[in-house]
Amino acid sequence: MPNSDGRSDRRYLALDFGAESGRAVLAHLHSGVITTEEIHRFPNEPVEYAGSRHWDVMRLWLEVRRALSKLEEFELSGIGVDAWGVDYAMLGERGELLQNPYHYRDSRTDGVMEEVFARVSRAEIYAATGIQFMQINTLYQLYAAVRDTPGFVNAARQLLTIPDLFHYWLSGTAVCEFTNATTTQMANPVTRGWASDLMERLGLPARLLARIVEPGTVIGGLRPSIAGTLPLSHAPVIAPATHDTGSAVAAIAACNGVAFLSSGTWSLLGTELDAPVLTPEALRLNFTNEGGVCGTTRLLKNVMGLWMLQCCRQAWAAQGQTYDYRELMELAGRESPFQHLVDPDSLSFLKPTHMPAAMDQFCAATGQPRPASPGAYERTILESLALKYRLVLDSLEQLSGRPIHQIRVIGGGSKNRLLNQFTADATGRQVVAGPAEATALGNVAMQMLATGAASSLAEVRAIIDHSFPAEVFRPADTARWDEQSERFNQYSEMTYA
Repeated sequence: MPNSDGRSDRRYLALDFGAESGRAVLAHLHSGVITTEEIHRFPNEPVEYAGSRHWDVMRLWLEVRRALSKLEEFELSGIGVDAWGVDYAMLGERGELLQNPYHYRDSRTDGVMEEVFARVSRAEIYAATGIQFMQINTLYQLYAAVRDTPGFVNAARQLLTIPDLFHYWLSGTAVCEFTNATTTQMANPVTRGWASDLMERLGLPARLLARIVEPGTVIGGLRPSIAGTLPLSHAPVIAPATHDTGSAVAAIAACNGVAFLSSGTWSLLGTELDAPVLTPEALRLNFTNEGGVCGTTRLLKNVMGLWMLQCCRQAWAAQGQTYDYRELMELAGRESPFQHLVDPDSLSFLKPTHMPAAMDQFCAATGQPRPASPGAYERTILESLALKYRLVLDSLEQLSGRPIHQIRVIGGGSKNRLLNQFTADATGRQVVAGPAEATALGNVAMQMLATGAASSLAEVRAIIDHSFPAEVFRPADTARWDEQSERFNQYSEMTYA
């Protein structure tokens, strides 16, 4: 049942990979309204072997093929992939995958940042890339690979980030899309090309890097071996903002006094600007300038996010206690406020063996009682996240030179109404929550621009706002949160003034 290819009636496929799961979302644009249908969902579980943690990308590729097999009756106007940042795949001389990509939480980057800074200073790296310093960044992963397995690196012919890998498998064309390239900490935010001089000074092989393309670039058609003679054979493969946060922000207007909060495994809080901020103060506060769509920059800060809650659920499930997110939110709402606060960005929460125990240890070290129930753990996480957002927001205003009056919460975490209200209360700003499907919608938005279904970013964002109404949360009881902020600041390990 092919659709007409008129400007107002098209179908697009967004393939969205997250740290826990992946899905294929079919979006239908009809008469200026977008509707979506999740046609396939699958787990994304890391694998461990030889003492290392990896992503099982071949399993993910199998799920992509299964998703495409469900669309044989449709003529698609585009297909695009978005995924998490920083991780990468190495390809051999025949384009074959040389090994499963390392997981960013693998321990091989422990201590690597200090080795890198001994060769090139933090200030020089920041001036060249504008990216927040995190040991998970591709820069440190690749440095560890060159140090530990030089023979393997020498055998490689191409390095592609995760979404670029799937675009290559779909189309046969190897490129690196800009928004995800910036997460590597190896791209220049001003020239929007690779920071080759930096890589040369660190002994990193710039020869492996594919050319950078802007979001909204048509990469090519589906390989014949994938599309066959089906209607899919006419579908172009389009690079959206391939970094999932880049896609999420592409779906909304988050500039001129509006901040975005992409809420999921990670929380990413920032605003959209016309140019990067590469000042000494931005370096001191460790803010990141990630690539945005249509020439913009996303000035933001990474916060640990709902990863803490995900790990708690896993720990409880291993003990035979299973809770869904809605149940935990209800339990947290019954707990007394501000009994325990933790710094979500403490390194002890990056990859703990048991998250509740790590939280207990943090509370003991700061003279607080340990949470006594799952609801108490969740409330601790949500209150702490809201207070961390307050800190980040203050610094964001300082760096951007613009007051923030509204926070736009997007992603799966936008459905956590308790966290949304805490965020409004802690920051004193109006919170607008939704759409939860912002990542897939932003993916589709850039496909629409690439194929002429919309004439501007403002137009496609207006279509999304019209199609997916948001929920508003207004601040209340802010004086009490002001009092707790001083206490929280004492626990924070970050370098905010």
